[in-house]
Amino acid sequence: MSELIHMKNPLIEMDGDEMTRVIWAWIKETLLRPYIDLATLYFDLGLENRDKTDDQATYEAALATKQYGVAVKCATITPNDERMAEYGLKRMYPSPNATIRSILDGTVFRTPIMAAGMVPYVSAWKAPITIARHAYGDIYRASEALLVDEWADARVDLVLTRSDGLERRLLVYDFAEAADAGGADGKGLAGGVVLGMHNTEASIHSFARSCMEFALSRGENLWFSAKDTISTTYDRRFRDIFEQVYADEFSERFVAKGIEFFYTLIDDAVARAMRSEGGFIWATKNYDGDVMSDMVASAFGSLAMMSSVLVSPEGNYEYEAAHGTVQRHYYRWQAGEKTSTNPVAMIFAWTGALARRGELDGLADLVGFAQKLEAATLKTIASGLMTADLADISQLDKKEALGTEEFLQAIAAQL
Repeated sequence: MSELIHMKNPLIEMDGDEMTRVIWAWIKETLLRPYIDLATLYFDLGLENRDKTDDQATYEAALATKQYGVAVKCATITPNDERMAEYGLKRMYPSPNATIRSILDGTVFRTPIMAAGMVPYVSAWKAPITIARHAYGDIYRASEALLVDEWADARVDLVLTRSDGLERRLLVYDFAEAADAGGADGKGLAGGVVLGMHNTEASIHSFARSCMEFALSRGENLWFSAKDTISTTYDRRFRDIFEQVYADEFSERFVAKGIEFFYTLIDDAVARAMRSEGGFIWATKNYDGDVMSDMVASAFGSLAMMSSVLVSPEGNYEYEAAHGTVQRHYYRWQAGEKTSTNPVAMIFAWTGALARRGELDGLADLVGFAQKLEAATLKTIASGLMTADLADISQLDKKEALGTEEFLQAIAAQL
């Protein structure tokens, strides 16, 4: 191009770890900077820098996203014991994604990226199914305990304490009674496990609004599923809030857009989804969304072909790939070996963020570039040039597995 596309406002750029960090730099140099005067506020969320800054880099990136409205994020490591030893960390840092979700009060929307030759394993599916995951609370912020040995005969109560000290107690389970009866299974095994989880009115309302705004922006039907026939208080509250928010704030807009919102039990939603043609947004509670997003990604072909966007009720957007840091490929790359890591979801994270930035700033050329880069990526795959993971599942007659850098160069040539 004779002239670069100029940006009015920057993106918040969050760099990450391992192989995705390497590919992140390749994407910018090969596909973005030749066409865009790329303006970003850079935050290094690599594990070494998070350790160096006591994780302040993560908090600062999230707050900057609230200020500027659009962010793009590379995959990051959530450390475990092995990672602590490998990187010599000062402490076990939380998931950066969880921290960012909490600060933005956001909902995660994950959508498969469909390409020629990639036929969904569910034959009825013709269009992507977007999973909207409520990324707060439930088992991810739960308190839990193992009740064995000296605690095997404990009685467990749910204790509610008001600010004035008034208490209300609800029995969860009396393990002592089970022990007296010879164990819960009659075989002398006493004790068990307990779990206490929560959610908040504010977070559920934000979840509902984010899902409905996203459905309107996409022009797609919105489903919400839970299990209120069994969880008649917890899950029922989710259902009631969704239906209230829809009736009070969104029903007329949905009708005008020609789309639908409805609630159904999660087991019915699963059955409906398997028979559907796709093309809808499925709102789920935290754990359900965690599981279902991976199921949908796998059934459509690959987790490396899954976009992910975090949307806050205020309209802040953070785009990323749904996959992790591709650790095994990174070790091979460090050893000087050629890798064929799929960068498509990472490319679509950048295009999503650039298009959103262009929409907010009235930059039609930036939006157009993002659309052309997505089209070039999909046309490259349709031409038979792809990474090894896609070559393994593609039904195209002629296909060639390329290394990551070769694949990016093929996209650049198509662009």
